[in-house]
Amino acid sequence: MDERTRKTDSDLAPNLRRTAPGPRTAPEPQTKARPRWRVRLVLAIAVLLLAVAGYQAALWVKTGSAPARRSPQGAPQTVGAGTATLGNIRVIANALGTVTPLATVTVQSQISGYLTEVGFTEGQMVQKGDFLAQIDQRPYEILKQQYEGQLAHDQGLLAQAQMDLARYQKLAEQNSIAKQQAEDQAFIVQQYQGLVKQDQGLVNAQALNIAYCHIVSPVTGRVGLRLVDPGNYVQTTSTTGLAVITQLQPITVIFTLPEDELPQIMPQLNAGAKLTVTAYDRANLHELATGQVSAVDNQIDTTTGTVKVRAQFANADNALFPNQFVNVRLLEKTLENVTTVPTAAILRGSPGAYVYVVNADSTVSARPIVTGAVDGNITQVTSGLSPGERVVIDGTDRLRDGLHVIVATDQAVTPNGARVTPSGSGQDRGSAAGRNSERGADGEQDSGRTQTPPASGGSR
Repeated sequence: MDERTRKTDSDLAPNLRRTAPGPRTAPEPQTKARPRWRVRLVLAIAVLLLAVAGYQAALWVKTGSAPARRSPQGAPQTVGAGTATLGNIRVIANALGTVTPLATVTVQSQISGYLTEVGFTEGQMVQKGDFLAQIDQRPYEILKQQYEGQLAHDQGLLAQAQMDLARYQKLAEQNSIAKQQAEDQAFIVQQYQGLVKQDQGLVNAQALNIAYCHIVSPVTGRVGLRLVDPGNYVQTTSTTGLAVITQLQPITVIFTLPEDELPQIMPQLNAGAKLTVTAYDRANLHELATGQVSAVDNQIDTTTGTVKVRAQFANADNALFPNQFVNVRLLEKTLENVTTVPTAAILRGSPGAYVYVVNADSTVSARPIVTGAVDGNITQVTSGLSPGERVVIDGTDRLRDGLHVIVATDQAVTPNGARVTPSGSGQDRGSAAGRNSERGADGEQDSGRTQTPPASGGSR
């Protein structure tokens, strides 16, 4: 064997020796670094999304409403249209009022005594002079008899004194008696005449007390709840009374108007004109009665800047009830032959009021207008629109200048606020605008919806 390859047992022993394994340790996790291009891509997408969100928020704040989805360029939109017409429009002042009776009477007893009979039922309508209650009149009848006896006694003394006076005057003329005796007898006659007048007054007083025992209604109206029952002793000092009667026909409504309305109504009242007033229920939906202004207060309330006005109503059907809260509409004047459009067609934005006009080529254009008085569902247009032009009343939120439209309904609005679809003018169906704005002639000033109109090339 070669010396280089020879190995002894002692040289091989360490390699053949079995050794115990050491404690195992967990391998350290290996972190894998992300590529830088992926981090940059995520940051770029986040910045882009923030920019888009900021732009949309700025657009929303500027226009005042969320940006609406617009249809593709040239796609026609189905809209409802109305026609600007010549008509009359009412200038109405709205106010809050309270139904106030012309007379509210608490029936009191003018004498003291026992209540023997009640001649009415609660809630009954009574006429002036109808029997209401009866008080025991026997004590007053007895007193009347006593005073009548005293009156008869004093009348006899007066007659005797007058006879003696005539006799004494004749004897005095013949100088048969002293003249002084005849003169004294004349004064005695005057004294008896005074006693007779006094007795007659006592008799009349008892007759009046007997009449007071029979209580009748002082006015025509409705009797309220009964306040006292038969058998009670009523007194003149009582504050509750026997019953309360409220006059219902006619009846009045007291309401307040701003002092700025006085120049509109006072010249007409001073000229003798009758201003019409209509009363509506609390919900301002149902008409209750129609009357006229009867009086205006003599001063303005400095705390509120308003003046009280009283209107009188016939109230034949008792639709108005005392102390009822009502909505009042005062017709100040009527504007005749003015241009009117449906209130639903009027939009409002930064330039002011405007409408979408349907052109002859079935396109629409935004046109600024100047509005005047509002009467329910119609509004006066003082400038910017001519009678006969058609305006969009339904579907305006999807329109823009120059967009082609298809008119589904063409409606006209009458002066009382009702919509009429002319025959042959399109489909006879109720549009959304008709349902939204058909609130009746309630006199509320609908300022229209607020939008920001696009730049109009066809406005004037």
